[in-house]
Parts: sequence; structure tokens; C-alpha cells
Amino acid sequence: MLVSMPVSAAQILLFDADDTLWENNIYFERVIGHFLDRLAHSRLSRADVRGQLNAIERLQIARLGYGVRSFARALEMAYRQLAEKPPSAEDIADITALALQIEREPVQLLPDVARTLAALRRRHRMMLVTKGDYAEQSSKLERSGLSEYFEQCHIVAEKNTGFYKQLRTRIHVSGAACAPADDNIWMIGNSPRSDINPALTAGLRAVLIPHPHTWVLEHEDLREPPAGRFLRLEQFRDLCRHF
Repeated sequence: MLVSMPVSAAQILLFDADDTLWENNIYFERVIGHFLDRLAHSRLSRADVRGQLNAIERLQIARLGYGVRSFARALEMAYRQLAEKPPSAEDIADITALALQIEREPVQLLPDVARTLAALRRRHRMMLVTKGDYAEQSSKLERSGLSEYFEQCHIVAEKNTGFYKQLRTRIHVSGAACAPADDNIWMIGNSPRSDINPALTAGLRAVLIPHPHTWVLEHEDLREPPAGRFLRLEQFRDLCRHF
């Protein structure tokens, strides 16, 4: 569903970070592939092992939150539970090291991100809204070279409807006499679960820019959006055609 946007109208654009501005899940998927190779289960298919790993990740996120350290713990637990012989201390250390190598991956911007943000900043207010470990996300933002484009950065434990309602209120208060209307606040991201559905439910507008490797735990059916409040784009640079 497309909507026409008057380019002259100032908007508040809230940007997701991982897999919207820069690559993220490809590094986790690479590690999971190596994990599956190392486990080499004789009876369970790779899909079965992945399903069990997903369940363990959900439990770890509830306990430790998002981030590489939580992921490393989930891989370790999965290996202990699924290995067909008792793992050695060296096995567990190798699995942990495999996961932690993600922290050393470069920040790889997605196509046209910097150029598009530079163009949008001339017309709109922009904020970064991401979830995860504060130190990890702050480091990625600093290394990305994109921090100059955002007037605020919100790093939170979870992006749900309650969070978006609170953020909407804070934006209104900070706007004082020129407080924006809800119709002028857009959440832009790749995740139906964290970026689109809860933002729409909270009364904001939303832009979905799908990523081919969005994390499976972020998959969710899109809720039917109110007319004119949702936009789906194929490329990040397409934002300039609407804003």
C-alpha cells in the first residue's frame, strides 16, 4: 500500500538500525551455519536443530536480553542439549568463540543509506530507535559514521506497543508549542514484529523496508494497517520519493 507524501511537510522519522541501516543478521546466520556443521547431528535434520535453537534463543532473550553474549549462551546451551556425546570444555569454548566473533565484524551499511539519510535530514527530524545491548548498539552506531544524522538515539530492551506509546508522548512533550501530530511520526524498519505492528498499534505510521535475511524471530504477519498509515518500499533510497 502506497501513500503520497508532501515532501514540503516536515516529518519525524524513526529509524531501526540492524538490517535497516546496516547488515546484522547475516553474521548470526553464518555462525549458525558453522554451528550446524560442527554439531552434524546424525538423526535430527538441520531444520529440526534450528527449531530447537530458536526455542533456546527465545528463553535466553527473556533472561539476558538481545545481543551477541545472549546468543553465545544460547549456542552453548543448544550444543550441550543436542550433541550426541558429552561436549568437552574445549568444545564449549570453541562454540562460544564462534559466536563472539560477531562482535568483530565490520559495520557494513546497506546500499544508499548514508546518502539517503543526508538528503532526508535536510527536510525532516530523525531519530534512531533500536533494541539490544546498549554497548553493542552504541558501538555499531559510532563505527557506522551515521550518528550525525540523528538528533536522538533510543536503545531499548524491547520495541513493543508500550514503548512506542511512551516515545510518542516524549516526542510531543519535547516538541512543546510545535509538537508534531501522530500522523507526522513514522517508524521505519525491516521487522514486522518490532518495527511495524507495534508502531501502528501505538498510533504511529510505519514504513516496511524488507531485508532478505530478517531474523526468523522477527517474522510476524503484518496486521491490517489503517488506511494511509503504512508504506512498503523495496529499497532504502526509495524513502526520498515519499519524504
